[in-house]
Amino acid sequence: MLAKRRKSRQVVVGKNRPKPVLVGGDAPISVQGMTKTDTEDRAATIDQILRMADAGCEIVRVSVPTPAAADQMPAIVKASPIPVVADIHFDWRLALRALDAGVDKLRLNPGNIGSREKIKEVVDRARTLGVPIRVGVNSGSLERDILEKHGYPKPEALVESAIRHLNYLEELGHSEAVVSVKASNVVTMIEAYRLLAAQVDYPLHLGVTESGTVPSGTVRSSVGLGVLLAEGIGDTIRVSLAGEVTEEIRVGREILKSLDLRVFGPTVVACPTCSRCDVDVMKVAAEVEQRLKGVTLPLRISVLGCAVNGPGEARESDIGIAGGPGFGILFRHGEKVGRVEERDMIDRLVDEVKKLEEESATKHG
Repeated sequence: MLAKRRKSRQVVVGKNRPKPVLVGGDAPISVQGMTKTDTEDRAATIDQILRMADAGCEIVRVSVPTPAAADQMPAIVKASPIPVVADIHFDWRLALRALDAGVDKLRLNPGNIGSREKIKEVVDRARTLGVPIRVGVNSGSLERDILEKHGYPKPEALVESAIRHLNYLEELGHSEAVVSVKASNVVTMIEAYRLLAAQVDYPLHLGVTESGTVPSGTVRSSVGLGVLLAEGIGDTIRVSLAGEVTEEIRVGREILKSLDLRVFGPTVVACPTCSRCDVDVMKVAAEVEQRLKGVTLPLRISVLGCAVNGPGEARESDIGIAGGPGFGILFRHGEKVGRVEERDMIDRLVDEVKKLEEESATKHG
């Protein structure tokens, strides 16, 4: 069994939007993403946000590194269907401009954006507007004195930096914050979040920073986030991959689905295939996933390739197909529906899913 979820205070992201996102408390664990475009290219940035939202992204972070990028933020915020987080480093003026643009959240480390007077101005403006702040600590950007004290970016160093920034915000009267302690080393990241979770009640944003390309980064992110989520730690997540932005969202959703923490439509399971396989499982499973992208009903769908484990596994699913030589046996809620020719398997399986959707709509509608 999974550990009971850690208790945290709750933060509202997007208070002025029709559907604000709650982070922490008993709110569902949300999936975040970050644009990879040049923010100065407004059209490209908005297009990417729309694609991410369609893929299931619930909060999007946008880097604001220049005044020209800040110029585009009002239009980007207005066009976004989901809350927008402005990522700010080093320049307090960009933080103020992002707030004036209507962003729903700031990601910054108070200690690196200017003098205490300038930091106070930013924090006061955020508090007045009801905009939460994410304190984002990374292993690659620790303060010099903390690095000198600890010798390298060990978990204790990340946590010390995070608490320093949180204390800074509290001293300035702003307690509506989310905090992260990301590292590219998965073991360091896990231990840092464990330490931090025991010391603060702020919501925690989980992530393995610079996790790598899609294949390797997916594994690292799944391990790091999966361990913590299974321990009840984490309130919002972001998968960072050197790849397509929608792939980050897909992986994040699959991590939550695999632990039964969120329901995002159907889950398609398939056997890995072997010499006993009688049908092209990989082709069938891939096409089934593609054709069911718009389905929101939480179903378990099995695509199995032989008579050894296939029938038993298929019976455990809402819809299942167990392959034979040139045909498949279709199951629905454990009951055999009938024999289907291989060329018709996908159509019949999709038809059964649509029937379940219609029945569910009638029942709840």
